[in-house]
Amino acid sequence: MSAEIASPTAPTVRVVHNSNSSVDDKSNQKRFHGFIAGVTSGVTKLVVGHPFDTVKVRMQVSGDRFRGPLHCLMETLKKEGPRALYKGATPPLVGWAVMDSVMLGSLSNYRLLLQGGDPNVKLTPFWSGIAGIGAGVTVSFVAAPVEHIKARLQVQYDAKTKLYHGPIDCARQLVRNNGVTGLWKGLVATLWFRSWFFMWWSSYEIYAKQMRQRTNMSEAAINFWAGGLGANTFWVFAFPCDVVKNKIMTQPDVKNPPFPTIVSCFKHVYRTDGLKGFYR
Repeated sequence: MSAEIASPTAPTVRVVHNSNSSVDDKSNQKRFHGFIAGVTSGVTKLVVGHPFDTVKVRMQVSGDRFRGPLHCLMETLKKEGPRALYKGATPPLVGWAVMDSVMLGSLSNYRLLLQGGDPNVKLTPFWSGIAGIGAGVTVSFVAAPVEHIKARLQVQYDAKTKLYHGPIDCARQLVRNNGVTGLWKGLVATLWFRSWFFMWWSSYEIYAKQMRQRTNMSEAAINFWAGGLGANTFWVFAFPCDVVKNKIMTQPDVKNPPFPTIVSCFKHVYRTDGLKGFYR
């Protein structure tokens, strides 16, 4: 992301500033744009992406229940109906809008901090990645309880596995069984997973730069394609951490859980499925 972009969809505008007040005005505008882009991103991601996320989470934590993603999709539709693809969608309906606004808003603020408060200063891909780590760590504290409740609702396949009547009941049971901090089970794994935002935002800068030099695409098109490629780069590196995170979050509330630590979960996945298990 270039120094003038507050979000993947914001246009680049270069302005020569002659006063501190104009720099401050642009900084405030960037923060506002980051927040609005985050809200819009969160709502769009829920509508389009939640069915894919449901299949992903089920594949990650279900062991040998499904032979592959298509089998998971067909079995879900056949046994539970289309609405099952949106199980656990209520927490992200609010949570992802807040999460993405926090993520993009904090990303803009970390970038401005590294730019010394001057949005015209160009950051290298490395420092853009550092800002991405800061945004990832910041949003993790909001994301952990949202993703925890979402994942538990997504893996309720039938009457035998149904423990919760909805997100509020799920949150209430988690607090009753584990205390308030139980909502943040998997926080350390979430912090690890979202620290890979370094790859997202640093690679975004590299892709965008190459597209500007080698193509005649508009800035909006560059933002779109560089953002998508950056997201794919992020997932290649972060997916193993996501597998571990969701396994930890969906394990039963018992005194001696199967995966008391991240390391124990990593060892289990490798022992049972090998390296391919981290990309289930």
